[in-house]
Amino acid sequence: MAAPVRVVLVDDHEMILAGLQAMLSGFTGRVRVVGQAAEPAEANRLVVSLRPDIVLLDVRLGQHSGLDLCRSLSATAPGTRIVFLSVYDDEQYVFEALRAGAAGYLLKRVDGLELVRRLEEVAVGETVVDPTLAGRMAASVARLGRGEFWPGANRGLTQRESEVLSLLVGGLSNRAIAARLHLSEETVKSHLRTLYRKLEVADRSAAIAVALREGLFR
Repeated sequence: MAAPVRVVLVDDHEMILAGLQAMLSGFTGRVRVVGQAAEPAEANRLVVSLRPDIVLLDVRLGQHSGLDLCRSLSATAPGTRIVFLSVYDDEQYVFEALRAGAAGYLLKRVDGLELVRRLEEVAVGETVVDPTLAGRMAASVARLGRGEFWPGANRGLTQRESEVLSLLVGGLSNRAIAARLHLSEETVKSHLRTLYRKLEVADRSAAIAVALREGLFR
C-alpha cells in the first residue's frame, strides 16, 4: 500500500483544528496529520521541519493572510503542496489562491471521505477545486473576457473589495463604509488590507491613486 499522505493543518480556530483531526483520524491509512499550527510563523517552522506532502490552511488566519503564507511556503518548501480549506465560496478567492501557488481550494462543508480523496489527488500532482466553485470560475473567466465584471476584477479584487474601494475613492471613512455596506469596521479593515496587497500599495491614498489612474471608478 502507498504511504499515507502527510498533512499539516493550519487554522486560527482551535475548534476547526480539533474537528479536522477527528475527521481525518478515521482515515489513518490514507492521510496522517503530522502537525498543526494556528499562525504563519509557527506554520513556517513546522513545514520546514516536517516537510509534509500537503499543508491544509484557511484564507484568513486571524489578522494574517493565508494567501501570504501560501506564497511564503511555496518559496521555502516547494516540495509541499498547499490546499485551502475555507468558508469563503467566492471564486475570486480561488483565482487568488491559485495565483499564490496553491494546488487546491475546498470548502469547509466537505465531508471526510471527499476531503481525503481530494488530498490524495493533490499528493499525486492534481489541482483540485470544489465542484460548486469550478463552474462559477469558468463562467467568471468568460465574463471577465467580455468585460462584464465589476471594477478591479482584472486586478483580482472580489466584488465586495471593489465596493469598498469605490467608497474609499468617494472619500468615506472606515466607519462610514461599514455603515453603508452593513459590515463591522474590522471587516472593512480586513478588506482594505487585502485590496492594498492586490493593488500593491501601502495605504488608502495610494489605493485611491491607483483606482483613479486606472479608471476603475469614474
